[in-house]
Amino acid sequence: MIPFIPPIAAFLIVLAATPLVRALARKRGWIARPTADRWHKKPTALMGGIGIFLGLGLPLLWLSSASFADLLLPGSAAVRLVESPESSGFAGAVLFLGALFMFTLGFVDDRLRLKPQTKLLGQIMTASLVAYFGFRLHWLNSLTADTLVTILWIVGITNAMNLLDNMDGLAAGVGAISGLFLFMVLSASHPHVAIYALTLSAALAAFLVYNFNPASIFMGDCGSLVIGFSLAFLSVCYAGYSEPRTGLMARFAVPVMCLLVPIFDTTLVTLIRTLSGRKASVGGRDHTSHRLVLIGLSEKRAVLFLYAVAAAAGLSANFVHAEDSLTSPAVMVPVAAAFLLMGLYLAQLRVYPEKEFSVLRGKTFTPILMELTYKRQILLVLFDFALIAFAYYLSYRLRFSRPEFSRFFPVFLKSYPAVIACTLFAYFLMGVYRGIWSFLSFNDIYVYVKATTLGVLLSVAVLTYAYRFQNFSKGIFVIDWFLTTGFLLGTRASFRLFLDAMKKSSLVGEPVLIYGAGRGGEILLREILNNRRLHVRPAGFLDDDPLKTGKRLQGFPILGAWSDAEQLATQHKIAGIVISFRDESPERLQEIRGFCRANRLFLKRFTVGVEDLEPAP
Repeated sequence: MIPFIPPIAAFLIVLAATPLVRALARKRGWIARPTADRWHKKPTALMGGIGIFLGLGLPLLWLSSASFADLLLPGSAAVRLVESPESSGFAGAVLFLGALFMFTLGFVDDRLRLKPQTKLLGQIMTASLVAYFGFRLHWLNSLTADTLVTILWIVGITNAMNLLDNMDGLAAGVGAISGLFLFMVLSASHPHVAIYALTLSAALAAFLVYNFNPASIFMGDCGSLVIGFSLAFLSVCYAGYSEPRTGLMARFAVPVMCLLVPIFDTTLVTLIRTLSGRKASVGGRDHTSHRLVLIGLSEKRAVLFLYAVAAAAGLSANFVHAEDSLTSPAVMVPVAAAFLLMGLYLAQLRVYPEKEFSVLRGKTFTPILMELTYKRQILLVLFDFALIAFAYYLSYRLRFSRPEFSRFFPVFLKSYPAVIACTLFAYFLMGVYRGIWSFLSFNDIYVYVKATTLGVLLSVAVLTYAYRFQNFSKGIFVIDWFLTTGFLLGTRASFRLFLDAMKKSSLVGEPVLIYGAGRGGEILLREILNNRRLHVRPAGFLDDDPLKTGKRLQGFPILGAWSDAEQLATQHKIAGIVISFRDESPERLQEIRGFCRANRLFLKRFTVGVEDLEPAP
């Protein structure tokens, strides 16, 4: 029961201290006011990080008070203590000291607005202090290189959490989730270090009471820097003390996966800002959370979605921590692929005007979206390469148990390059890369199925010729066909689904009813989604076929028949009606015109035809 006293104390301290800090902030004028590059829309109290630091720092002082004197010991003694952190509070003392420095740096920045280079210098000095006391990631054999990587990791994660603090409850919630999963992976082997992670999560959970949408107080840099440093330090503890219980793969993967959301957000923002010719250090409304709002999610749902993503990544990290290096890729590769796809989707959203979202090419500016589109086939080839390799590996993992897989691993390894090469060659022959990925059709599906089938047949033929198919299981290639087909269809369909969802959610214009939910209505709807110059937004369809009422066409509802037009026009505040078919009945057309005149609605008709520009002589 005693180990859980610090997290409970942290929760209660933050719960009690935050309202006091909020009152003090309002009295002293510590207010974040809305600006063009910030997301919040009303003045909000700042300095919530004071409560977070108190909630984390006071329990840390209690847990590691006996070890603070050890910080003053000669370096050799300090290193000796670091080698067995579970027997002392030395790690807690270093965590408190680093958090104190980061809090002070953030507090000064919140009040005086430090220059970016000054702020970075303070972060590097704090990270260097951690390395001085012997904490390292143990990712590299070279002690010098590993020390430098550790310092860069701490500084990078600290800034990533600072950047993630861009929407109500986002940084606190993701930080709490990441801390919880770090507690889980540390608890088995290093419970005295793990309790620090749980204490941090409890403090952030209490802060969420006041910071979740709509937030009444923001944490400021004095909070986000403390959170980022604490999570980075705890991940260093995991990586540094994981050997020999866990393998090299877990030492790399678990810290990254536990902190994957802030890493992803920072990478996405930095890359797009750099490619767009904007400074990465300048704030903006182009973070992952902002882009999720652009595709139609509310602010709360965008934050909750990122909570779910952080939890999924944390669960994956726990799986990698518990399993061996042969099994871990079965989770690591899908997680990496999912985040890569999410990055590709979100990068296509235009946040800023075209002239800002561009790169210099010669003396002209080219939209970066066009640059990415031009090179998309190269990206798809590389992506398919990874998925083909993963599908063949996963086939063996599904077909054989762990002891059997170890026995068949040499067979898998020698056939691996041949299967990858044969499948990619089949994709090329069947024209997988000649299609337009944003216009997936049934013909494309047929091509993809032929390509994966040919890939499996070529693989079997090559392996039969090279190895006489000895020690190979026929079931492996059946599983591999299902996996490669599913991956190929799934990735291509996901592009199409995302683009359609993005177009629907970002439609702007006057609300209209489309009369006619047949083939013409479907073509008209696609034209509206792809042609923003029309400036109309469908509220739904009208159709005189009673069997269609209540159904949906391309995601838009069929609301009723023409007899319901008056009620629906009032209910949905319709500005006009667009006819999607050519009705040869003059009486019906006159009736529609009369209805529109009486209700002050505009009337348009959609037509598709071929115009003779140069008639034949």
